[in-house]
Amino acid sequence: MAFAKPGTNIDLQSSKIFGVSHVVAVVTGGGMMELYNTGPGKIIPKKDEIKKLVDGISNEEPNGIQLLVNNAGIARDYATEFAGNPAPDFQDPRAISEHFWKSDPVSWQQNFTTNCMGGYFMSIAFLPLLARGCDVIPGYSSSVVNVTSNSAFLKNTTRGHISYGASKAAFVHLSRMLAHLFSQTKVRVNMIAPGTFPTEMTAGGSGPDQKSKLTRAVTNAVGRAGHEIDMAATILFLAGRGGTFYTAQTLFPDGGETLVEAASV
Repeated sequence: MAFAKPGTNIDLQSSKIFGVSHVVAVVTGGGMMELYNTGPGKIIPKKDEIKKLVDGISNEEPNGIQLLVNNAGIARDYATEFAGNPAPDFQDPRAISEHFWKSDPVSWQQNFTTNCMGGYFMSIAFLPLLARGCDVIPGYSSSVVNVTSNSAFLKNTTRGHISYGASKAAFVHLSRMLAHLFSQTKVRVNMIAPGTFPTEMTAGGSGPDQKSKLTRAVTNAVGRAGHEIDMAATILFLAGRGGTFYTAQTLFPDGGETLVEAASV
């Protein structure tokens, strides 16, 4: 797929701006998971397994890849989340201390391993393939898209998920570091920080159709949870040619939650 010269009318067609037919992508999710041409993925928890994944895809894609989406995410704050534990009296120092003292160090390790460290090793391992993919299509550069969370920017505990929010905030800063580290290779790094979407993590499960239903109220300016199209539009923008001028940036498909809640954006 060749792009028209910048400034021509054909260059402004939606298929040229948002089209991704030229993109070879690797998407992770559900831990450090492979979803490359396999449908449901498999867990890849170790560095040597990531290396095997990279080597396998390198053999299948000798011209490299154009997109890596680090979409893995877990929330293991079972002892402090307000869904299963009544929130403490926030005017009572002892109540706050007793509630959040229940936080499990193992949960912190699990959250940071998946939500931050996993994205680091995937990005580092796939960098040569991403760089190789930059040269395939004139005017297009490969990128990493790290799916963080608006929890990384909210000042509250996101309903008791305190280590989850901290791990996502760490991933945001890591992404900025990676963007700078990769800047001379032409590989870009951007972030998506979604708000509340109906997922297995937020809804507690899914149906036979792999769809989740969210029953709790959502607090944002739009007044609803996110839809599939909201995430699809965001990733298509970043993955298509329209996003090639973006690096080290964060997009917030969160319905304005970071607008109506206390946040650092």
